[in-house]
Amino acid sequence: MTGAGGPLGRAFSLALAVAGVRVLLVGRNPATLAETLAGVEQAGGSGRTALADVADPASVAALAAGLTQAGEEVSVLVNNAGIAGPVKPLVEIDPAEWDEVFAANVRGVYLLCRAFLPPMLAAGRGDVVNVASVSGKRPLLNRTPYTASKMALLGLTRTLAGEVGPAGVAVNSLSPGPIRGPRMARNFRLEAELTGTTPEAAEHAFASRAALGRLVENHEVAAALIAMLGMPGLCGADIDLSAGMIAPS
Repeated sequence: MTGAGGPLGRAFSLALAVAGVRVLLVGRNPATLAETLAGVEQAGGSGRTALADVADPASVAALAAGLTQAGEEVSVLVNNAGIAGPVKPLVEIDPAEWDEVFAANVRGVYLLCRAFLPPMLAAGRGDVVNVASVSGKRPLLNRTPYTASKMALLGLTRTLAGEVGPAGVAVNSLSPGPIRGPRMARNFRLEAELTGTTPEAAEHAFASRAALGRLVENHEVAAALIAMLGMPGLCGADIDLSAGMIAPS
């Protein structure tokens, strides 16, 4: 589980632990990883933490080597690490900002899959779930790097599913809508500053595009992950959990 120290990664980790999965909690912040591990153990699950930068090939290789040396096998890879990136028009985005988003949101998934798929292929089984976003399928003004990276992730998922599916490894993506929490609060604040409105108005305008008229919750997205892993025939699919988010007219 990458991005295990964040709110969604924590929800994923707890849901997997309750389902009986021993979880490897991967991230860059030892304090937040420790908090997630404490929650996993309180839920009656087991796991351990590991520090890694998913965008760094050497860091990912060291993570994989450490698991091999410990005799541990990864049967489920959840690529959840990612960043929101800048909130501003494309013409104001610095190339370094663009590259940072793609490094975390796309390059990291590529590196993790490259490192952990070979043992799954050898075993003839495994699951990869890439956490994309409904924003990769609909316009989201002033968020071009993020939306482009998530659309790239959908293409990666579908192509990789075709490559490894015949060997028994399922690759799918899970596309949450906007999730209530610190990241969306930050985005609403920045959007309000950009458009001259209030964070509350920015949130209302955004949530009103959803059929249910609300944001989704971390525990709802985690439940979707568990449901996906319980569907043996699911491969090359994208599951939309967005409260019915649609593109603005």
